[in-house]
Amino acid sequence: MQRILILAAIMIGTASAPLAAAQLYQWKDAQGRMVYSDQPPPPNVRNAQQKSFKGSVIEGSESYATKVAREKSPITLYASACGAPCDQARQLLSGRGVPYSSKDPQASPEAQADLQKLTGKLNVPVLVVGADKIDGFETGQWQAALDRAGYPKSALPGRKPVPQTAAAPATPPATPATP
Repeated sequence: MQRILILAAIMIGTASAPLAAAQLYQWKDAQGRMVYSDQPPPPNVRNAQQKSFKGSVIEGSESYATKVAREKSPITLYASACGAPCDQARQLLSGRGVPYSSKDPQASPEAQADLQKLTGKLNVPVLVVGADKIDGFETGQWQAALDRAGYPKSALPGRKPVPQTAAAPATPPATPATP
């Protein structure tokens, strides 16, 4: 029993060692130089500051690889309520955790004009990855285009982006007909 307690004390001490190293002290020495140390200052030092550091984790909503790929090859999905192909297209992009802009040609005349100019027709879904465009949904082609652009194969755990929808232009309210 005593061995277990000693072993537990050693494990706790070892696990808490990095926490103690997270303290930093700052003060000016007798010559007026700024001193930084992980050891407390001498007792005769006044105006010493103690700083705590919680770690070196960089928080962000996307991985570095995703950020680089997004800047180099942004993604636009032209899709509407077309059923299974459009639903599968959205699922694939969400499953990989790639950020994308979504444009619905049925809801926006601007998106309809853009799609017509891009493909010469109004069929959806259409994926645009940088300068590449793919008409229709085919998993292998879409995965290959995302791979070429450098997007990660899966989303970060717990982080799946919500698509950015293009804002539809405001339509003026209908005016009633006057007799």
